[in-house]
Amino acid sequence: MTATTGPAEIRLDITGMTCASCANRIERKLNKVDGVQASVNYATEAATVRYDPAAVDPDTLLAAVAAAGYTATLPGPASDEPTPDGAERPEPAEDRDLRQRLLVSTALALPVLVLSMVPPLQFDNWQWLALVLASPVAVWGAWPFHRAAAVNARHGASTMDTLVSVGIAAAYLWSLYALFLGGAGVPGMRMEFHLLAEQGAGSGEVYLEVASAVTVFLLAGRWAESRAKRRSGAALRALLAMGAKDAAVLRDGAEVRVPVDRLAVGDRFVVRPGEKIAVDGVVVAGSSAVDVSMLTGESVPVEVGVGDRVTGASVNVGGRLVVEADRVGEATTLAALGRLVTAAQSGKAPVQRLADRVSAVFVPVVLAVAVGTLAVWLLATGDVSAAFTSAVAVLVIACPCALGLATPTALLVGTGRGAQLGIVIKGPEVLESTRAVDTVVLDKTGTVTTGAMSLVDVVGDPGTLRWAAAVEAASEHPVARAVVAGHAGALPPVEDFANQAGRGVTGTVEGRRVRVGRVEDAGRWADVVRDAEAAGRTVVSVAVDDEVRGVLVVADTVRPSSAAAVAQLRDLGLAPVLLTGDGVGAAAAVARQVGLDPDAGEVVAGVLPEGKVDVVRRLQEQGRVVAMVGDGVNDAAALVQADLGLAMGTGTDVAIEAGDVTLVRADLVAAADAVRLSRRTLRTIQVNLVWAFGYNVALIPLAALGYLNPLLAGLAMAASSVLVVTNSLRLRRFTPA
Repeated sequence: MTATTGPAEIRLDITGMTCASCANRIERKLNKVDGVQASVNYATEAATVRYDPAAVDPDTLLAAVAAAGYTATLPGPASDEPTPDGAERPEPAEDRDLRQRLLVSTALALPVLVLSMVPPLQFDNWQWLALVLASPVAVWGAWPFHRAAAVNARHGASTMDTLVSVGIAAAYLWSLYALFLGGAGVPGMRMEFHLLAEQGAGSGEVYLEVASAVTVFLLAGRWAESRAKRRSGAALRALLAMGAKDAAVLRDGAEVRVPVDRLAVGDRFVVRPGEKIAVDGVVVAGSSAVDVSMLTGESVPVEVGVGDRVTGASVNVGGRLVVEADRVGEATTLAALGRLVTAAQSGKAPVQRLADRVSAVFVPVVLAVAVGTLAVWLLATGDVSAAFTSAVAVLVIACPCALGLATPTALLVGTGRGAQLGIVIKGPEVLESTRAVDTVVLDKTGTVTTGAMSLVDVVGDPGTLRWAAAVEAASEHPVARAVVAGHAGALPPVEDFANQAGRGVTGTVEGRRVRVGRVEDAGRWADVVRDAEAAGRTVVSVAVDDEVRGVLVVADTVRPSSAAAVAQLRDLGLAPVLLTGDGVGAAAAVARQVGLDPDAGEVVAGVLPEGKVDVVRRLQEQGRVVAMVGDGVNDAAALVQADLGLAMGTGTDVAIEAGDVTLVRADLVAAADAVRLSRRTLRTIQVNLVWAFGYNVALIPLAALGYLNPLLAGLAMAASSVLVVTNSLRLRRFTPA
């Protein structure tokens, strides 16, 4: 029997893309291959491809990209290697070439521009000097555009580069015609600059300033765009650079420094103060404070001791720790976060797919509009110069750079910033969900509360807590740990310790028989027991020599930030609902602490684990769009059922896998931050698209009607791309509430 394998996923690095039309062409070419589903992202210059390994191999995918006129490579081991500071990769060779062309072209184009626009500076035969200076710019400086246009033409396609190349070539070739065959080459020729398409000039004017200045503007825009794209991916590179490079592994009692990629599960390694913890593991010796801010955004170090879990890339700021590795390599939390963020940045939001569809037909339409503009002007006025100027302006102004960058750059920066704050957005479609959500369901245990028992009240004779803690110190029960943690100071030794199933523990402390356990006869503490149990808290009695001396009240404590988080969720327009399996009394007590009103239907108590998904479904049937925040295995189904699932990163792997957003830090405020960041990113995308669409829709008709000089068209087109990318980069300044 032949084993079947599921679809494989691979990432291809693409070179040669210059606009969204290029990405769309490659995507269509890949998707034509049987068994392939591909998504190409212009901003990340990569293709994410899912394919059937039984029918397709990676070489077939590389060949499909090559058939579209571009180059694809499989990412090698060093392709994702971060820089030492994780901030910005070295300038690639393509960018260095672009910068060199920009600097040389600027130096040559500036005199041409000044001579063409300032008539008093024009001397006899100035136009021939302008030709000498402009020719290298129009040919060598604009060569990346010409080359890409030629490659696309060979494959029967057109992209943004087609518009640029045709526009620059038309301006330059017309100038050659006017100089050599028209009247522009005479020694006394003078020319003035006009904002509008000039009528009546005929072949007596040259457009060398258009050919050279438009080239400079577009080179500047593309170089700024490329640099901004590198900066927009800095957050992910910083995330990947957080990990330690080596670890001091204990081998035969000695410390041996080994690279982190050679660590195996079960290895024990030493972490000294100031060092990064190499991989995920459990502390087996020592205690310290650990700075987890790089992973979670939480500024307060976390105290850890024997038995506590620690995460790779966090920093030991206190004492010496010995950690036993239990997750290494690609299984670590850091690696998982990197994969999630990369996947989110490689995907496409619905709004981006709309932009891609527009880009696919945009360039052919613009070419048709330019030809139509030329024909209409010639037929209506017979003025070759005005017709030519208007047609070139249409070609230059219409380049859809801003349209292609509007969504991916915002998505790149937004998800990267989220990763820095401990908010991992799993896919771009999640952004759309946050806009519509109006109700947020909060699991109580481990989400609103800490999920750990703590001592909240001691009522009784002096010494009650000391006796109880001494006996409970020998027990591993959650209540016992809470009692011991609630006592400050040294504890006397216990003898004859015994655990009585269902009743508690007993032992001899300083010669007296002590029993701590279930309340059987509260005696004079009956009122305290009744009130505590009504509030859903756990009560244990402390008996010394068979006489009840007091009671201890233990409860799952509310997270300090939960009340503020609930208030922030309300401010975002979300109606909070507390969901718990506890009784009504316990649920109501927790609800009031965090600002929820049990009497207003904001608490659903007594829900069995399998009933949580029914609660979410019932709210959806009422017409609500529901977000769910949870952390346990029993929350997974509800997280999937919800329109938006937010999983606490401190919870189970099952819950994290089920959620749409992972909140790495154990803080409900992170849920509000996640919604705010997602909405801010979506709003940035919308502003970018409105600008990109509006810019083209408004200016193409102006150019066609002769109200826009090609020179200004080139400047406006380059500025639009830079504006869109700069607007996206503002997301780097997003700060938690």
